[in-house]
Amino acid sequence: MRGVAILCVLVLHFALAYDLKNSPIGLLPAWLRRAAYQGNFGVTIFFTLSGYLIVSMSLRRWGDLAHIKLREFYVYRAARILPCLLLALAIIVALGLLDIPFFDNDALPHSYFLIAVGSILTFWHNQLMQSAGYFNYCLNVYWSLSVEEMFYLLLPVSCLLLRKRLPILLLCAVAIVAGPVYRSQHTDNEIYFMYGYLACFDAIAIGCVTALLMQRWQATARQALVLRWLSGLVLAALYVRGIHGHEVFGFTLVALATAGCILGAGEARGKPGVLQWLGRHSYEIYLFHIIVLAALRNVVDKPQLGYAATLPWFLVFILLTALVAAAVARFVSDPANAAIRRTWMRKTHNDIG
Repeated sequence: MRGVAILCVLVLHFALAYDLKNSPIGLLPAWLRRAAYQGNFGVTIFFTLSGYLIVSMSLRRWGDLAHIKLREFYVYRAARILPCLLLALAIIVALGLLDIPFFDNDALPHSYFLIAVGSILTFWHNQLMQSAGYFNYCLNVYWSLSVEEMFYLLLPVSCLLLRKRLPILLLCAVAIVAGPVYRSQHTDNEIYFMYGYLACFDAIAIGCVTALLMQRWQATARQALVLRWLSGLVLAALYVRGIHGHEVFGFTLVALATAGCILGAGEARGKPGVLQWLGRHSYEIYLFHIIVLAALRNVVDKPQLGYAATLPWFLVFILLTALVAAAVARFVSDPANAAIRRTWMRKTHNDIG
């Protein structure tokens, strides 16, 4: 599902940059064309999967959420997140300081990079955007990383404090209820109803609950088949229906449908293919696709791109993004992740010894 989610995000950002209506896609029915612009539902799918995966991995590693080792959890998350994030930020800032369009800070001075990068590394970039707006084409995409990082920061602390399954589930229930309530107060501003912590934590909490449920219950083959089909159809219908007019409950319903897909899939692994590859490299794609897109816009921007060239240009975007993501994973993310974990394990072993 991560492959589908990241593809939704790629389509959204390309459509916003180049307007897919100015292409053969413009011949499709309006409801189908509109689907290209619902990529923020793809982010909701990511949040749900993140809650599920992080809690599932924690249960496998430590047996119980009350036994999470705080420093080890944070080291493992930092090892995965930081190496390629620092590379992406360095590229964006370097090109922005050269005043290259789509990398610069629009009307804000170069010094604002200190605040912007600092907000990304300290988990409040989404909050910064509530005051500064869309001030940097590349950096503003990283709002969702602040939501993820805040979840990583709070999860182990919450589990160690609450310890028991019931209080943890109650905390998740509070987050699930708070999401629609918060969004209902901000339906006129997408930076709030899509990017705020409370606007997103309901999806993450639904993923967490799904992981806890699967620890105690596994669907039968028939139940799993029904869940996959029913949840998949509901998810597709919600996506086509779109965000507009459904700002309050739309994201929660997408998260619930995603949870149904997870329950239906169980522990089964998908067959190797394009979507699985996209899912495996989704983090690198997320970080670097916007850099690729900004670079392409400096070569050919919307006014210069002809009707017949839009779809081929989209394929160029997808191909270049995949190549960059694969290179970053091979030469930066994977070796750095492994090195940091080895260093931590060696240090832990020495401390015990």
